[in-house]
Amino acid sequence: MADTCIFCQIANAELPAHKLFEDDLVIAFLDLHPIREGHALIIPKQHCPWFEDLPELTAARIMAVGQRLARAMKREWEVERVSFFYTGIHVPHAHAHVVPMFHRHDVSSARYLEEGIEAFSLPPNPGDTALAQTADRIRAQLSEVG
Repeated sequence: MADTCIFCQIANAELPAHKLFEDDLVIAFLDLHPIREGHALIIPKQHCPWFEDLPELTAARIMAVGQRLARAMKREWEVERVSFFYTGIHVPHAHAHVVPMFHRHDVSSARYLEEGIEAFSLPPNPGDTALAQTADRIRAQLSEVG
């Protein structure tokens, strides 16, 4: 997979990137298609398709680097908050996004924004019973996966 994975190619210095941080486990660099100025990605150097595949040490390093980037972004852009989230939509190589939030909808799904920011509303609350049942299902799975 490393031959064709764009993030593996970046990790192996086969493709250029606007690097912000690098150590033995991870690399942080600017996203080529940013949500907002400063939008960064943090990837493991080791190919892991999904975030749940990450070794715990690597996952912890990604979080620590994300926190450092968030503090720097807050100072640089004078924003109140910075978003941190994992996706794997376009590249099946675990990667975290770190995005300075200039507006509360900077990382909202386009689906919610189709009618304009003013029409945005939260998805409905399923209620305590449904939430409790969902929590029970996840806790049961957690006991199975360790």
